[in-house]
Amino acid sequence: MSEERTYHLDTLAIHAGQEIEPTTRARAVPVYRTTAFNFKNSKHGADLFALRELGNIYARLMNPTNDVLEKRLAALDGGAAGLTLSSGTAAVYFTVTNILRQGDELVSASNLYGGTFTQFDAILPNQGITVRFTPVNDFAAVEAAINEKTRAIFIETIGNPVLDVADIEGYAKIAQAHRLPLIVDATFTPPVLLRPIEHGANIVIHSLSKWIGGHGTGIGGVVIDDGKFDWTDPKFALYNEPDRGYHGLRFAHDLGPLAPIAFTLRLRTVGLRNQGPTLAPDAAWIFLQGVESLPLRARKHSENALKVAQHLSKHPKVAWVRYPGLEGDPSNALAKKYLPEGAGGMVVFGVKGGSDAAIKLVDNIKLFSLLANVGDAKSLIIHSASTTHSQLSEEDQKKGGLGDDLIRLSIGLEHIDDIVGALDDALTLV
Repeated sequence: MSEERTYHLDTLAIHAGQEIEPTTRARAVPVYRTTAFNFKNSKHGADLFALRELGNIYARLMNPTNDVLEKRLAALDGGAAGLTLSSGTAAVYFTVTNILRQGDELVSASNLYGGTFTQFDAILPNQGITVRFTPVNDFAAVEAAINEKTRAIFIETIGNPVLDVADIEGYAKIAQAHRLPLIVDATFTPPVLLRPIEHGANIVIHSLSKWIGGHGTGIGGVVIDDGKFDWTDPKFALYNEPDRGYHGLRFAHDLGPLAPIAFTLRLRTVGLRNQGPTLAPDAAWIFLQGVESLPLRARKHSENALKVAQHLSKHPKVAWVRYPGLEGDPSNALAKKYLPEGAGGMVVFGVKGGSDAAIKLVDNIKLFSLLANVGDAKSLIIHSASTTHSQLSEEDQKKGGLGDDLIRLSIGLEHIDDIVGALDDALTLV
């Protein structure tokens, strides 16, 4: 791609990160199904292992197919580097543990996807990492939760499943004041809709299994590094103390020109190399196909979702509706600020009659698929309290705003009349 012109996101989604492979001149990105890569000579191999030179070593660390996906997604998000992992959940876990160690603390918004909440609430504490939960956008609570052990702040752009929009700039201001990285899970808002780095985020996470892949055909995650955070602050021990696994290398000090992406290099060399949450190249290839149409799909998902929310808000059997793009929604003002291209494909609502009525609707609706995923081209439905967030206690569900009547919709790309018709038909049964 030309270095003289700045391309639009629609163009980057198709071209960014790829250089035509010189031997075959293949136009599409090849799938490199190989375990390892030949070194030119012993010195070349030694330089690669010592990080004196970047290149392909072993497929657990990197693969040329994954490399194109990583570069393309970093370009879309405006980051300096990207790293793919085996799932979005792995991306969250290895991001946190690439910064925090035993005795450290994380401040997180409480309106999280159930798996992330459980990871933070039940798993990280067993490893000596404390997570302090605060209500989304309650900045006084965030300030009160930060102490000398805090090493990062974590939020989701749109909380799952209640759909509150995070005020990213408000969190970034606090993070910068305390010299902490702001980690943003932007799964519900792919980069065509929102680029958190532009609003102060340092690290952005996506589940590739959702809108980026877009067709429910693979599991993967990606971490995008803005390349601007200063890891030389002594409180980040993993970057300032000699690393036993790399002959005393200090990631914040000894990488020379690669220092801006110290976070990504440590995640690749410590996380992928030594712990192995690697994304297979076939999965990376699948996600590349999704990325090419992401701009078109993301806008259409948003368009359909808004129409569904508007329709449901007027239905006599619907008790309430949440969609950030809906006028009157508690997050509408933030959606207008951060999501002018569309507020995403998720809608949640409750039917009159509570939990029993909600389950009856979910069990009898046509067209929608009843399953635990979002971001598919197909419309999806689920009763969150009994499934995706069932690991949370009743108290934690209530704290997160999750009632037992909540129905979560992932609005697909079908014709809007058919989507609305399926909902209307199901609502006649409750």
